[in-house]
Amino acid sequence: MERVTLGQSDLSVSRIGLGTMTFGEQVDEAGSHALLDRAVAAGITLLDIAEMYPVPARADTFGRTEEIIGRWLKARPGMRERVVVATKVAGPSRGYDWIRDGSLDLTGAQIVQACEDSLKRLQLETIDLFQIHWPARHVPMFGGVYFEPAKDKPVASIHEQLEALAQLQRAGKIRHIGLSNETAYGVGEFVHLAAQHGLPRIVSVQNAYSLVNRIVENGLDEALYRHQVGLLAYSPLGFGSLTGKYDQHGLADPAKPGRLAIFESMKKQRWARPETLAAARRYNALAAELGMTPSTLAIAWVSSRWQTASTLIGVTTAAQLDENIAALGRTLDADTLARIDRIRWEIRDPAQ
Repeated sequence: MERVTLGQSDLSVSRIGLGTMTFGEQVDEAGSHALLDRAVAAGITLLDIAEMYPVPARADTFGRTEEIIGRWLKARPGMRERVVVATKVAGPSRGYDWIRDGSLDLTGAQIVQACEDSLKRLQLETIDLFQIHWPARHVPMFGGVYFEPAKDKPVASIHEQLEALAQLQRAGKIRHIGLSNETAYGVGEFVHLAAQHGLPRIVSVQNAYSLVNRIVENGLDEALYRHQVGLLAYSPLGFGSLTGKYDQHGLADPAKPGRLAIFESMKKQRWARPETLAAARRYNALAAELGMTPSTLAIAWVSSRWQTASTLIGVTTAAQLDENIAALGRTLDADTLARIDRIRWEIRDPAQ
């Protein structure tokens, strides 16, 4: 599988990365280990993890995904050298009062402690890519559309966070740093402050990017390009909406075909909006016209964009894994791309 270098780093990652938020919830430990083995055998080297996984986040499952992957690595001598381990420290509480007692900030000290805890769960000495899962400051994210100055509040500065990350890097506990759910402003500030103070430079930003959410293209992509920061595109299948599994029966499908139908909390998210599902049906119908599965069209589109360094896939079965990997090499011709853009012009980004 083709690899790409993340930003100005020495991290070489596969063009498809394995997201693990289902491990420990929808997929048990044995199934998770089997999927990890299959992914690595297919050439995937990037493992995307987070301290708060699995999803939906709950107090009794906090850290479970890291523990599952830690035991997988421990049981396979030599595997650690074959994969890039990327995990994330959660930002200020979004109702998760079991994470740092529901802290509404993400201080330097909290970053350091979170890293120490992740290392223990993963049974590792070093994390390859340590990311801030979402900003401490107020930004429109997870379905938010507008920046609202009235919601701004004092929080730990980006400089303080970079100092903590530098401390971890000097101690050999992390190799590189990245961000997630960030804005163009945040990317610029992290890059400029790092240069000004001799602190670690971000190598990646992990944001949603899919046919139903292309807001990366509204200025963030320029910031990533000019600052030489790689995009890790998450939810390329729009949390399952772009697989076609909800097209016929919607989220009330008694068969419970995916996360949006299984978990009530997820029905309140941007991926479950009626507008998102309606848009997905348009793209899924286009895929059928083109003689390919909806997942193939969606993955092929994201992975072929110049903005994308690596496309992060989340799966629960071997069949899903194989289909998503196979889509990586699929070429979309100019007419197909134009038809995609015409749909987008009409419906814009319903899962923003």
